[in-house]
Amino acid sequence: MKLSARNQLQGQVVRITEGQAMAEVVVKVGNLEFVSAITEGSVKAMEVKIGDAVTVAIKATDVIVGK
Repeated sequence: MKLSARNQLQGQVVRITEGQAMAEVVVKVGNLEFVSAITEGSVKAMEVKIGDAVTVAIKATDVIVGK
């Protein structure tokens, strides 16, 4: 799979919370957890399951740093 996003991280699915139309997929990358809201249809079409190795791609227009 090739993506234009430069920020790609390899991780493992640790939790999937399904709703009526959307699912929250939590991916652990090192000590961090990334949360993505995707459609239930995408979860089913990609056959995403807990324990799967996946790629997290981050494409943002802003990166905010606070202290």
